[in-house]
Amino acid sequence: MEKTGFDNEKYLNMQEKAILERVEKFNNKLYLEFGGKLLWDYHAARVLPGFDPNSKIRLLYKLKDTIDIILCIYSGDIERRKVRADFGITYDADALKLIDDLREWGLEVTGVVITRFEDQPSAIIFKNKLERIGMKVYTHRYTKGYPTDIDLIVSDKGYGANPYIEVTKPLVIVTGPGPGSGKLSTCLSQLYHEHKKGNISGYAKFETFPIWNLPLQHPVNIAYESATADLKDRNLIDHFHLEAYGEKVVNYNRDLEIFPILKRILKKISGEEFYYKSPTDMGVNRAGFAITDDQVVCEASKQEIIRRYFRYSCEYVTGLAEYHTVEKNLLLMEELGISREYRNVVLPAEQAGVEAEKTGKGHDGIYCGAAIELSDGTIITGKNSPLLHAASAMVLNAIKYLAQVPDHIHLLPENIIESVWKLKKEIYASKNLSLDLEETLIALSISATHNPGAGLALEKLKNFKNCEVHMTHIPTPGDAAGLRNLGVNLTSGPNFATKFLFLG
Repeated sequence: MEKTGFDNEKYLNMQEKAILERVEKFNNKLYLEFGGKLLWDYHAARVLPGFDPNSKIRLLYKLKDTIDIILCIYSGDIERRKVRADFGITYDADALKLIDDLREWGLEVTGVVITRFEDQPSAIIFKNKLERIGMKVYTHRYTKGYPTDIDLIVSDKGYGANPYIEVTKPLVIVTGPGPGSGKLSTCLSQLYHEHKKGNISGYAKFETFPIWNLPLQHPVNIAYESATADLKDRNLIDHFHLEAYGEKVVNYNRDLEIFPILKRILKKISGEEFYYKSPTDMGVNRAGFAITDDQVVCEASKQEIIRRYFRYSCEYVTGLAEYHTVEKNLLLMEELGISREYRNVVLPAEQAGVEAEKTGKGHDGIYCGAAIELSDGTIITGKNSPLLHAASAMVLNAIKYLAQVPDHIHLLPENIIESVWKLKKEIYASKNLSLDLEETLIALSISATHNPGAGLALEKLKNFKNCEVHMTHIPTPGDAAGLRNLGVNLTSGPNFATKFLFLG
């Protein structure tokens, strides 16, 4: 049974109370910037075992009678088709998915804001699509004068140039896919318009990480630095808070850098002294108070840092990341005294690759290995061959183990494999005939209709959720999709699984 180190129900109750107290503080009109992922926050779930990845949406559901929701998306992310790695979808698709997911919870998005809009063709198409299905869409351009000319920023030519988003509830949740979506500027723009209307309103921030009341070098906070290495984020002691209260708390560089500017902007908007003494004061996060086992969350955080190292290494060789992200993660690992081998599945996967090379049964001269750590601690491996990808072999071996199917019994009859081969060769004109994981699972489901052993093994796939998997090579799209659907925590070495540059 997986160990837990976090009390999710305690967290939700404390979080709801803290937010409602902040709403009351500002005369029942608060703009709350929601950082991080609103749904499926797998990073938080991995580093805080016991954390529900949908905690934030559950929180909003508890507050649903008091909230409006504004969804922000940066036009540049739409234009360059930035991808959310855990789902493998672009940020604009993630925004649409978020709207759907909120509706499933009985929550409606009040309006969508396309920020730093510059009439990009892709952003216009996205805007048209939303408007034609009845969504209210607003466009905000770059704020003139930002960040130095406060008089211009806080004027009808600055924030005043943005359209006001009609909201009616006391709590306005401002969220968006990914960092840099324009949440803060949207909040400030709304505060400017509210003040012009004579309405008293306030601002607060809800970020799960870094956790302000954990030490600076705590593995949970280091895991946050690891997760944002591509943004060059750094955790720091909040010196504003230390000066004001004599208390050491943790924040991150972007919030500390923007705080003096934010103080000046909000003072200019309201005409009054800023109501927070530090960036940490602005936050309402209570996650640190719900940790129940520090040792468990420390270990989970170390494992997450190693996962991030492998992810950035792969993104570097595929051209999606700069090498500084890899270097940053190596330094963080050294800081905690861990290495890539600290992840239990790494060496077994590499050994499986070595065995494939010894037998000469790889594919096109490339020898891949894969390993999965099951919930009972057993590690099962697989290697590639002319028949199967390494991920496919690993999954078949693992479900045979779980279903106690003897090793000599084949789950996939030869005629089914040959039928898939024929389709790939004669119809798809594919260069790679061995079955990837998606193809293998489809073939297995067909085999299960007349093979009781395959049917029994197929049932065991649900046991893979949250298991650790490592592959020696970057998974092909079919392997990646299959493993993502099984819900495993996947890493891979920064090596290509094929000699072909184009896999279409």
